[in-house]
Amino acid sequence: MSTYRLIVTGRVQGVNFRRFVVDIAQALNYVGYVKNSADGSVEVVINSTYEEDLEFFISKLYDGSMFSDVQDVTCQKIENMIFDDFEKR
Repeated sequence: MSTYRLIVTGRVQGVNFRRFVVDIAQALNYVGYVKNSADGSVEVVINSTYEEDLEFFISKLYDGSMFSDVQDVTCQKIENMIFDDFEKR
């Protein structure tokens, strides 16, 4: 299991994007969190075992919520973190 930090940029705040991320992550049984950042981006931290699953999740982030407009998703592997569920912060 590895932990990844994703930074999502574009129109992703004030458009129910975090709720969308929670729904997708829970449907895929991911654990981690999503939160707004001061610079207008959204940070997603998740645990994933397989790169293919991570790529699928990222593709869903690009779909976004109804009023969002995702411009970019950057991904970096970070030090492992332990989570019990997926939450919106």
